[in-house]
Amino acid sequence: MTNFKPNCLPLLVGSLPMNNHLEATRLVLQYTPDIPLWVQLPVYKEEGMLYQFLPGMPGLTIKGEDFYIDTTTERFEDEVLAFYEAYMSIMEISEKAGETSKKTVGNSEKSGQKSENTVGNSVTIEDAISRFALTERTAKGFSIFMETIKSLPNAPVSVKGQVTGPITMGIGVKDQAGRLLFYDDRMRDIVTKQVAMSARWQTIQLSKLNTPHKPIIFFDEPGVVGFGSSTYISITREQITESLKEGIDAVHQGGGLAGIHICANGDWSLALESGTDIINFDAYSYFDRLILYKEHLTKFMLNNGILAWGIVPTANPEYVEKASLDSLWDLWQDQVQQLESLGISRERILSQSLITPSCGTGSLSLEHAKKVLFLTNALSKRIVSYYIS
Repeated sequence: MTNFKPNCLPLLVGSLPMNNHLEATRLVLQYTPDIPLWVQLPVYKEEGMLYQFLPGMPGLTIKGEDFYIDTTTERFEDEVLAFYEAYMSIMEISEKAGETSKKTVGNSEKSGQKSENTVGNSVTIEDAISRFALTERTAKGFSIFMETIKSLPNAPVSVKGQVTGPITMGIGVKDQAGRLLFYDDRMRDIVTKQVAMSARWQTIQLSKLNTPHKPIIFFDEPGVVGFGSSTYISITREQITESLKEGIDAVHQGGGLAGIHICANGDWSLALESGTDIINFDAYSYFDRLILYKEHLTKFMLNNGILAWGIVPTANPEYVEKASLDSLWDLWQDQVQQLESLGISRERILSQSLITPSCGTGSLSLEHAKKVLFLTNALSKRIVSYYIS
């Protein structure tokens, strides 16, 4: 687990209802200057939650507004072979980097990511992982974010990226016959590796910004809540945990911190036992469900896990209208007291917490989205002023 102590800093989830990436990035910096993120603007169809991270997938087929994975084309097997060759190259370089770092690395927090990016005199990990790079067409916000942060006079505390998680991707994307990819063993493995390597590529790029703390990558995983339901009855716990673990391991290998964002209710033990550093949950609507997992939650916190409290509502414009700084302050204090009742000290809770919206704001009006950002920032400031400063 991480030794990063965020002390209730504000953080965002990803999407905004805007059509200008630079203006959106500036808005992010205005309200979350300590841990800004690159923005996703769903007004552009290429930046939809599923499609944004699919380029490079074997068999990706686009027809009008639809996309799917076609496993029946003549080129599919060749594309699968190229996919795994790229993946194996990354693993081989990473293994050599690990061997080198054991001999030369000190105790610096970032030493692992530095050694991985500079191993050997020929092909680097960055060369090998370029297949999984975000594209300008589907993630313009990423390149603008990188340029903007590099131009700042001082680096922020950390930076955040995000990728659609393997479970959500696997049950959201279909093949040519309409079958969900997660049900096919080979396609599930490809989806898992696609997501993991996208996350690792982001980690490597964001590490170049030289922030004091490691970059953070969130796996957006609303699909996890379907586990155990009749809709996904044949998906096993082991399949979910293995897919999550591969993504989390990829972020750690790249030198970053991993987070899981779940904006609904589900089996919270899956996230709490996953090995992730951060869990982002909808505290506004589902804290009463999370607190039921007493043993898992206590163990997660005692192992220095970070809770990202999604306490500023985004699910319904009416909730946003009703929310105020005072009401969220009262709600958060009540929830902290309940967490303390499990035997977790307030000092630990405060040092291992982030304050976030419950989800992205891409589906809200710009007026409501700005209110969400304001409340996230203001609640964080009040907590810090009252308890920490």
